Amino acid sequence: MMLSGLIFLWRCRPRESYPLPMKPICILNGPNLNLLGQRQPEIYGRETLADIHARCEKRATALGLAIDFRQSNHEGVLIDWIQEARAKASAIIINPAAFTHTSVALLDALTAAELPVIEVHLSNIHKREPFRHHSYVSRAATGVICGLGSKGYELALDALAERLQSIAETRDV
Repeated sequence: MMLSGLIFLWRCRPRESYPLPMKPICILNGPNLNLLGQRQPEIYGRETLADIHARCEKRATALGLAIDFRQSNHEGVLIDWIQEARAKASAIIINPAAFTHTSVALLDALTAAELPVIEVHLSNIHKREPFRHHSYVSRAATGVICGLGSKGYELALDALAERLQSIAETRDV
């Protein structure tokens, strides 16, 4: 799989010197991502969702973060989890998959969560079919990463570690 794509983030610095929030980062995955490694590997790669979960756990540990990694094929379940994250998480990483292009309800839930949100896509949605070029979720996102495969999840964790540290430093002043 070619790793070309877009990344919209802010510069990160090493995190060894300061503690990060105790609330986990909620990583939510939408429909059909449970089929990663089997479904269209020429687009989505050969890694499974379990492989991505393991990569996220490893990166989060290195950053001093905890994660809560979930997947559902059901829009309402994802909305419930986003609403739950409002009180129980410090940020959200979401790969809304096909709901990216259809779900105003996810947009509304993410907006109401009032948390930093990073939208992640394995493929570059802007190089695909025209209907995939529009994302409702992006309107609620702090940043968007697409086209970098599973590395996008790790980059999202890096960016959120930086953002959460910045928020913590602002509150301590």
